[in-house]
Amino acid sequence: MKIKRNLAKSKASKQIKKKKVYATFSSWRYLFVSFAVATVALLLISRLAYIQVIEPEYLSNEADKRSLRVTQSVAHRGNIEDRYGEELAISVPAYAIWVDPKMVKEAYAFTPKEWSESVEVNTHTGKQKHTKQYFYESKKWPALAEVLDIDIGTLADTIQKPNTRFVYLKRQVNEAVVEYIKKLNLAGIAKRLESHRFYPTGEINANILGLTDLDAQGIEGIEKTYNTYLQGQNGKKSVRKDRLGNVIDNIEVLEEKKAAGILQLSIDQRIQAVAYSQLKRAVKINDATSGSVVVLDVNTGEIYAMANYPSFNPNDRDQYQAYKLRNRAITDTFEPGSTVKPLVVSSALIYGKANVDEVIDTSPGWMHIGGRRVRDGHNLGKINLAMILKKSSNIGVSKLALRLEPGQLQQTFANFGFGNDTGIGLIGETVGRLPIQHRWSDFELATMSFGYGITTTTLQLAKAYAILGSGGIEYPISILKNPSPVTGDQVIPRNIALEVVEMMEGVSQKGGTAPKAKVEGYRIAGKTGTSRKAEAGGYGDDYVSVFAGLAPISKPRFAIVVMINEPQGDRYYAGDVAAPVFSAVMKSALLLSHVRPDDQNERYTLLESY
Repeated sequence: MKIKRNLAKSKASKQIKKKKVYATFSSWRYLFVSFAVATVALLLISRLAYIQVIEPEYLSNEADKRSLRVTQSVAHRGNIEDRYGEELAISVPAYAIWVDPKMVKEAYAFTPKEWSESVEVNTHTGKQKHTKQYFYESKKWPALAEVLDIDIGTLADTIQKPNTRFVYLKRQVNEAVVEYIKKLNLAGIAKRLESHRFYPTGEINANILGLTDLDAQGIEGIEKTYNTYLQGQNGKKSVRKDRLGNVIDNIEVLEEKKAAGILQLSIDQRIQAVAYSQLKRAVKINDATSGSVVVLDVNTGEIYAMANYPSFNPNDRDQYQAYKLRNRAITDTFEPGSTVKPLVVSSALIYGKANVDEVIDTSPGWMHIGGRRVRDGHNLGKINLAMILKKSSNIGVSKLALRLEPGQLQQTFANFGFGNDTGIGLIGETVGRLPIQHRWSDFELATMSFGYGITTTTLQLAKAYAILGSGGIEYPISILKNPSPVTGDQVIPRNIALEVVEMMEGVSQKGGTAPKAKVEGYRIAGKTGTSRKAEAGGYGDDYVSVFAGLAPISKPRFAIVVMINEPQGDRYYAGDVAAPVFSAVMKSALLLSHVRPDDQNERYTLLESY
């Protein structure tokens, strides 16, 4: 019994000790858990306090990084219009399609694989052509490549650039293409609004308007000269977007959108179209290299037409070639030939070396000057100044030029604008060549009097004739429509300018060098010029045919110059090549501008025909 009692006590003692150990362990576990919870709570409270007190903007900034975006409001390039508001260049909405390669990889997690490689053998050369084809489980990617006209291999290489977030796939696409791509529902493919430059008149104005690049920046012609004015300024604003990219809140305007300016030219598109069509026809009929036409308002200096050929359609960039884009009316120079003879007559009258009624003996139709021979087509005998111009006598103007002192003829040419820019302000204008020297040989003066040894542009020559037509006043040349009347400078005495204009009427009459320049119902003052083109070592067999003229004589309104470069065949004289173009363009310009006929002999016949 005693033994049993001791065993029971021992067992009870062990149980008591066990309970004490367990109680001690539970107490320490409770304390540990409590400490851990308290520590975590303290850390959370500390973090919360840090965010709320020390960096209260942190969470807002993190949210903004995910939802705030900057959007751009595109300011389309300003229109270019003719003097009556007809649109010559406009900007229409277009889109750029771009890809985010990283998003494509995350969304599809695939890489295009080469499926097969075909080999084509050229039976003539024996060369092999390897063509790689790519396989996609989805047909959407090949469809995208097809609609954007992109090689599928190129597209595959583009979307396999995981470190890139923006790559253009195609620029200047229309809305129909955008809608098709939207239906494909491809992740990582997006659009971007931009503008596309469109030229309604195509090749007619391409040489003067120029063109823009894909970023709507002017790179040639008027587009480049007035790029800042036409460009405007895009607007920017901060917005908040949801996860689907929809704008849910407009935050603030970062940059105000500024509308582009509208540029109104002095060009009359009706006259411009006639000038271009007539010029193009003449160049092709005469198998010439190129040509240009300029129509000037003699009373304002405004350019009503400036046509060039060859040209190209700026809406089709595949036609682009640099030589077709050149504005030849201001870039190409030539020796003006006999078109300067009215200026020589003016110089002789200005400096008192001749009088209006003077008669000059041109017999026997040739003369030796400085050991060289100058001649006319045939012996004209004794002729007055008007007949010198009508028959285009080299002997007659040479004798007038030789009366002038050194530098006087040069000064007259300078007063008419030779050797200086016209003030039009277009990029690429050349000033021609007017030699500056103190001593002139007799032969140099003689050849200069019939248009050799100096060079000019079509626009410069038109300006010179406009000065004659305006009564000796030089008006600033402008390709922009003048908002208000302009004033000019008197550079030639009025009476002399008007006398010379009267003298030039015989050129388009019977017996003159250009009866084909005549315009029914109007009195025409003009002059032909057919000059050989200079080449290395002298002059070759190519010609430049020029006709310059004014109308109507009683009250000149327009000065027109037509230049045809290198006409081929036997019909290379200006009276046959350039004069018909002048007649057609001048007739249209006068009628479209409602200028009254001044030829009393034909006036009523003309009015009855309308």
